[in-house]
Amino acid sequence: MTLFSVWAPEKPVRVVVAGQEHEMESAEDGWWRLDVPSADAGTDYAFLLPDADNPLPDPRSPWQPRGVHGPSRVYDHSAFAWTDGSWTGRQLPGSVLYELHIGTFTPAGTFDAAIERLDHLVDLGVDMVELLPVNAFNGTYNWGYDGVCWFAPHEAYGGPDGLKRFVDAAHAKGLGVVLDVVYNHFGPSGAYAPMFAPYLGGGSNAWGSSVNLDGPGSDQVRRYIIDSVLMWLRDYHVDGLRLDAVHALHDEGAVHLLEQMAVEVESLSTELRRPLSLIAESDLNDAKLITPREGGGYGLHAQWDDDVHHALHTLLTGERQGYYGDFGSLDVLRTVLEGAFFHAGTWSSFRGRRHGRPVDRQRTPGHRFVAFLQNHDQIGNRAIGDRLTATLSPGLLKVAATLLLTSPFTPMLFMGEEWAASSPWQYFTSHPEPDLAAAVQNGRRKEFASHGWDEAEVPDPQDPATFERSKLDWSELGKPGHAEMLDLYRKLIRLRRSTPGLTDPWLHQVEVWHGDQHVVIRRGPCVVAANLAGTPQTVSVRALPRAVLLATSPGVIVERDRLVLPPESAAVVSVR
Repeated sequence: MTLFSVWAPEKPVRVVVAGQEHEMESAEDGWWRLDVPSADAGTDYAFLLPDADNPLPDPRSPWQPRGVHGPSRVYDHSAFAWTDGSWTGRQLPGSVLYELHIGTFTPAGTFDAAIERLDHLVDLGVDMVELLPVNAFNGTYNWGYDGVCWFAPHEAYGGPDGLKRFVDAAHAKGLGVVLDVVYNHFGPSGAYAPMFAPYLGGGSNAWGSSVNLDGPGSDQVRRYIIDSVLMWLRDYHVDGLRLDAVHALHDEGAVHLLEQMAVEVESLSTELRRPLSLIAESDLNDAKLITPREGGGYGLHAQWDDDVHHALHTLLTGERQGYYGDFGSLDVLRTVLEGAFFHAGTWSSFRGRRHGRPVDRQRTPGHRFVAFLQNHDQIGNRAIGDRLTATLSPGLLKVAATLLLTSPFTPMLFMGEEWAASSPWQYFTSHPEPDLAAAVQNGRRKEFASHGWDEAEVPDPQDPATFERSKLDWSELGKPGHAEMLDLYRKLIRLRRSTPGLTDPWLHQVEVWHGDQHVVIRRGPCVVAANLAGTPQTVSVRALPRAVLLATSPGVIVERDRLVLPPESAAVVSVR
């Protein structure tokens, strides 16, 4: 027997179960419900609305085996044979994250294929795998941010059981799993939930209509989102969620959705007896997101820190376009390494106003900020999806890795970064509707043409070759240059984990100084020195070195309280 239910406060609903129509019964708060004794797991169903031409999938569908436009299918979460009963979780503090996209991580692009590469991640030394969105979206392949079914894993990746197999296998190897989720908008095709009820608000954001979080009917919309959050953590055993673009969650209620989410996730964490993490992506530069509730914040566990990326990227590449305009100096790098944000109540030329607020360095640990050299956005939203590998010398790539992995923040790697992968990661879609496909193609070309790119140079998102080009080439691992980079990443992660000065998260313990094309970071009993110049440099570390713990290039010379660094190199030393 299955209880079918759907929220549709303004219209009657019928349910079609295995081809048979049934009248549903009106319940409280605009819900419609019906028990169907003959419906078991694996039964297809859909809902009929009086103003819809065809049966529609369930807004809370757990399984969409025929895509987002097809019928929903009953799924029994209790039927999966989990083997992770001894799993006690992974806390975010002290962890190294690894962001990957299921569709391009392996040639096959499935959960099961990704399982075959988990040993690589264990050997690398990362702690938690962060999956780009895997809930059902229109088409076969996509970045995942156009999702429309917020409870159903994408069928082409392996569906509900496929995701569970991946999480179960990751836990067996000691890896936590973080899932990227998008609750700020619905994708452009297959978003049927708003036909049932007021899921959308009156405003809009960069990706479409805003979700209704504070208007009439918003209590049920908020419940819809929170229930999705709890489902991923409880039913799929996921260890954390990365919340996409929370600045686009417009909520003027007394208790913000994010605070409500943090409260309910904390309750679930206590029930499950394992840590559950909520990581926000926000462009507000406001630590209120990660400030405990008793301190007036929302109580999330961490937030992405774009300023760290911008500071490193501009310094190493020399790029200054767009939002990079205020970055690019060693002074900026010092500011973000010591205080997390560069824009902290300061002028932003890109925005034409002041932006952000300062972080309390005494009370806010660095592990609450997720930092990165590369991620899906900062690569994929470039015109040709080029990685740092295409721009920087091997020496500077090693310097960049050293600065990231010895920072006080929670570091995150983007798939393939650890071996300096040569494959780009481009913007790709597979919308089957001709009009939508054309709109995406033309929009992408016009966007970059306005920045001076020849439209012919911008990859066509709808061309299958764009998707194929973006897949990792695993044959590179053992090749010269790539193998050396991979070895450095392994050593840096091991050093980070084993060295007390590098594990200390407190920002007020970080001291940075710099000179002409070099920077030095003091972290307790450790000093990290980096030479960005193409010639050797003598760098003062302001203490007597005990030992060189790691060097990205041979030939580091210790001269009392100074280091002589080879060109484009970095070193980590213990000091007296």
